[in-house]
Amino acid sequence: MKRDDTIIVVVAALIESNGKILVCQRRRQGTFGLMWEFPGGKADPGEALQNALARELKEELGVTAKIGREAYRIQYRYAEMSQPIELIFYFAEINPQEARNIVFEKIEWVDPMMLGKLDFLPADRELIKLLADGKLDFRL
Repeated sequence: MKRDDTIIVVVAALIESNGKILVCQRRRQGTFGLMWEFPGGKADPGEALQNALARELKEELGVTAKIGREAYRIQYRYAEMSQPIELIFYFAEINPQEARNIVFEKIEWVDPMMLGKLDFLPADRELIKLLADGKLDFRL
């Protein structure tokens, strides 16, 4: 059987509040259980990427988000998945007091310098290094 090389487009948000970034831990029983990531998810075919991210943030955190400019983009192939992903990060603004944990094991606001201490998904690690090293300004 031929591998399907269609790229899955995934959008994720860099959300800052008081110098900290919102990160989410995947549920224990799910795929890549207990690994950390930024909130977001798959874009539906034909869906505008900023709209997809706003929808995902509503579903995952119960918030209405203002999606800003693109921050970072990477293509990655997980051995566990049949298709590569293109992961596109956007800066986003939310009201931090409105963020609720709907689908994650936990959510936390973390100092960018401490991101490297968490077990992030492999596709996020290059961005984590840029943020931790202060090489990417995560504000809008």
